[in-house]
Amino acid sequence: MFKHDTRLIAPVDLPAALGLLTRLPIIVNGKAATARGAAAAWAYPLAGVVIGVILAAVIPLLLWVGVPGGITAGLVLAMSVILTGAMHEDGLADSADGLWGGWTKSRRLEIMKDSHIGVYGVCAIALSLLIRWLALVVIISVGAYWVAFIAVGALSRASMVVMMAVLPNARGSGLSSSVGRPPEGAVWLAIAIASVFAALSGMIALVLVAAVTTAICGAIAKAKIGGQTGDILGATQQVTEMAMLIAVVVMVT
Repeated sequence: MFKHDTRLIAPVDLPAALGLLTRLPIIVNGKAATARGAAAAWAYPLAGVVIGVILAAVIPLLLWVGVPGGITAGLVLAMSVILTGAMHEDGLADSADGLWGGWTKSRRLEIMKDSHIGVYGVCAIALSLLIRWLALVVIISVGAYWVAFIAVGALSRASMVVMMAVLPNARGSGLSSSVGRPPEGAVWLAIAIASVFAALSGMIALVLVAAVTTAICGAIAKAKIGGQTGDILGATQQVTEMAMLIAVVVMVT
C-alpha cells in the first residue's frame, strides 16, 4: 500500500510515473522509483511528453538514413509498444474482450482478468495499430510529428487520470485499486499540464477531442462494469490516442 502524502507535488512523482507507464530503467537514489499512489498521477502527462519526445526524436534519424516514411511510421510504432511494454495495448485487448464478450458485470470482469486474448481483443489491437500507423504515415509526411507526439502523449495520459478520479474501481483489486483515486488537485494539474503542451504545440483543439473521447470511454465502462480498472485506463489511453491522431491528420492536411 502507498503511504498517505498530502503534498500536491513530490520530486519522486515523475520518475514514478515513468516507472509505471514505461519500461525505462528509472533509478532514484540507487533504487527503483516508488510512487505515492494516485497522488503522483499529476505527472502522467509529463511521462507522456517524455515518451513523445523519445519517439519523435527517432523519426528524423530514420528519414535521414533513407528509411521510407511508411516503414519509419511502423518502426516508431513498434518502438512505442516496446517503450511502454504494450501496457496500454494489453488493456485495450482485455477491455474489448470483457466489455463485449460477457453479458454480466461479473462475467465481464472475469474475462478482463483472464490472460488469454479473444477475438474482440485481437480485432481491437489490430485496428489500433492500423489506425495509428496510417495516421503516423500522414503526420510524418507533413513533418508534424514533434507537435503531434508531444500533445497526444500528454493528453492521452491525462485522460487516464480523469478516469481514475471520475469512476470508482470496478473490481476492488488489481493495479488500479492499489494505486487509488487521485486527489482533485492532482487531476486538475494533470489536465492543465496536458492542455499547456497541447497549446504550445498549436493543437489546443485536441483538448476537446480528448475530453469527448474520455467521456465516451467512461460512459461505456460505467454502463458495462460500473467503474474502471487498470485495463479500462489502458484502453482509454489507446482510444484517445487514436482519436487525437485522426484529428491531427485532419488539421494538418
